[in-house]
Amino acid sequence: MAFRTLDDVEVRGKRVLLRADLNVPVHDGAITDTTRIERVLPTIRELSKKGAKVILLSHFARPKGKVVPEMSLAPVGKRLAELFGHPVSFAKDCVGPDAKSAVDAMKDGDVLLLENTRFHAGEEKNDAEFSKALAANGDIYVDDAFSAAHRAHASTEGVARILPAYAGRLMEAELKALSAALENPKRPVGAVVGGSKISTKLDLIGNMLDRVDVLFIGGAMANTFLSAQGVKVGKSLEEKDMHDTARKITELAQEKGCKLVLPVDAVVAREFKAGAESSVVPVNQVPDDTMILDAGPKTAELIEKHLADLKTLVWNGPLGAFEIEPFDRATVDVARAAAKLTQEGKLLTVAGGGDTVSALRHAGVVDKMSYVSTAGGAFLEWLEGKALPGVEVLRAK
Repeated sequence: MAFRTLDDVEVRGKRVLLRADLNVPVHDGAITDTTRIERVLPTIRELSKKGAKVILLSHFARPKGKVVPEMSLAPVGKRLAELFGHPVSFAKDCVGPDAKSAVDAMKDGDVLLLENTRFHAGEEKNDAEFSKALAANGDIYVDDAFSAAHRAHASTEGVARILPAYAGRLMEAELKALSAALENPKRPVGAVVGGSKISTKLDLIGNMLDRVDVLFIGGAMANTFLSAQGVKVGKSLEEKDMHDTARKITELAQEKGCKLVLPVDAVVAREFKAGAESSVVPVNQVPDDTMILDAGPKTAELIEKHLADLKTLVWNGPLGAFEIEPFDRATVDVARAAAKLTQEGKLLTVAGGGDTVSALRHAGVVDKMSYVSTAGGAFLEWLEGKALPGVEVLRAK
């Protein structure tokens, strides 16, 4: 790999500033999903076992540079300690006397969580002095927060320019997976791009056309493509001002030799609610008073047929309104088909994005794909071909 990892450094006795993403969802004061905590545990365990003093940095919510007690990382630290199975100390600040005294009290193997970096305005501004203040508590910097790597903040980029910087195990796994999917993939390569709007995924689609052999368009985004071709989509969600763009993308795909696959049938209903009366129709026979809420079974079969010929699949976005039955069917069927091929060793599958993770979890296949990224914005920007500040500083010179 072109990135420095934990294999390249001796950490015993060192103060390791470990940037994690502990920005977990909280409702009524309770953490509702511990995935982000669980994913950083292997790096914490490895560093602790090797005798490092592990000092965790993370942002939480959006306090906008001010101390907001409800946005403290203290409750996250308690949950982290429970999942880690060992004590995790907590400092009331991430810089200054509180942080220094907590770090000074550490023994080799200890784990310490510093308070929310965003309690300081210098974090999001990537302020040089704030970066120095953070770096003062460490000997080396390890980044395990790919999900925050698209932001050039003090704790994601500034510190890495001051201390020797390395990728943690989670970051390393993410970079390897993305590299295998897009930089040096086994071909043919396919991509599922779903969601509601073309306008939010123009860069992604543009980058995919240069990199994949087959592009499957799903979700309400597909309605815009169909409508741009003169297909009547009834009351379906679409972007009428993006018709020209959709036509240009279709032409560009032909020029680049990328096969663009759109739905051939659809699940339609007159209202969007659980258990709504629905029917399956060819895409060119959508009744005027209905809306397309999912790709139909023939479309799912068409995609599955293509999957059997692929070696690599990148997935971002559901094929329909998967949150409500029966409009989850196409997403579930295709996801399970991709997972089956992955488990058989025939297909490398890399997926990511908030809705995508939820959809794959709903289909019961999150653990059956090659790699599922929880990174959201950073994953999208990588798919768009953009350089991520938090990744660039880790590249081996």
